[in-house]
This record gives sequence, C-alpha cells and structure tokens, in this order.
Amino acid sequence: MNANQQLILDLIRDVPDFPKPGVVFKDITPLLASPKGYRATIEELAATAPPDIDVVVGMEARGFILAGPVALHLGAGFVPVRKPGKLPGDVYSQTFSLEYGHETLTIHTDSILPGARVLVVDDVLATGGTVGATAALINRLGATLVHVSVLMELTFLNGRETLHQLGIDNHSAVVTV
Repeated sequence: MNANQQLILDLIRDVPDFPKPGVVFKDITPLLASPKGYRATIEELAATAPPDIDVVVGMEARGFILAGPVALHLGAGFVPVRKPGKLPGDVYSQTFSLEYGHETLTIHTDSILPGARVLVVDDVLATGGTVGATAALINRLGATLVHVSVLMELTFLNGRETLHQLGIDNHSAVVTV
C-alpha cells in the first residue's frame, strides 16, 4: 500500500446502520474535505486509466465528485449518469439491484459518440449493480467501456465477480475493504 492509499483509508469513516439497519456506510466526506486526501484520490484514480480516454462517466451522486476531476486530469470529457427525472431531453434507462434495494440510472441518448473510449469512475464497487447498469448504458450508446476505476471495493459483497460475469474484466480499486 502506498502513502496515498493509506491516507485515503485513514480518511474514510464507517457509519453503522446507514441508510438502513445492518448496512455500514463508507463515508468519504472526511476524505473530500481534506485537500491532500482529495488530491491523492484523484491522482490514484487517474493513474489507473488506460491511454486515450475520450470520456469519463460518473454515476450519481458521489461518482460525480470523483469522475469530473479525473476527466479534467486526463483531458477527457465528463458525462453524468443520473437518477430518473434529473436529465432533460431523451435518455436511456437501466434498472439494477443494490446491496440494499433497487435503483434506475439514466444517460442522455446523445452524450457519448459511438466508438468513444470510456472510463467509468465511481466511489464504491459493492455488488456491481451500479457499474453493470452504467456499462449497459454505455454499450447502448455504441461506446467502448475500456476500464472501471473505483475509489474503494467492498470485497465482501463480491462485486468483482458480478463484473466478471458481465464481461467487465478491466477494473481497479484504489483501496479494498
């Protein structure tokens, strides 16, 4: 583990029973509040990117906080994936399961050009549902998902196995818990 990864781990706090009993929420707000921690996070996420990324996709809401700065760091565009009713215009939708419920994500139908090389950035890889739904949306646009980079992987939820089953084998986590 490098110094950035240790700093990042030290700044993530556990919040028990949130958003419901039995769930231990990984709170990244202390990490984001730390200029050194936030910079380390963006640097570590950007370092995992393959060359020639055209677009970085981030999912609502914490993925936005990380994906936008990573896109700037890489000189790529940023495309948000949002919950229903948040994007104006025509959208594609994808519903999926979370570790504590169900969710739907949407993307503008014209947000990514066919053939574009896409990096997905998010805060957590848990069950793999959010990334899987986002990958389906990217595929529907005709773009190429080249890598998924997450801040932390919750290994006990087996999200990596879900991604493998979906054919998403290019992924990395800055830290695992």
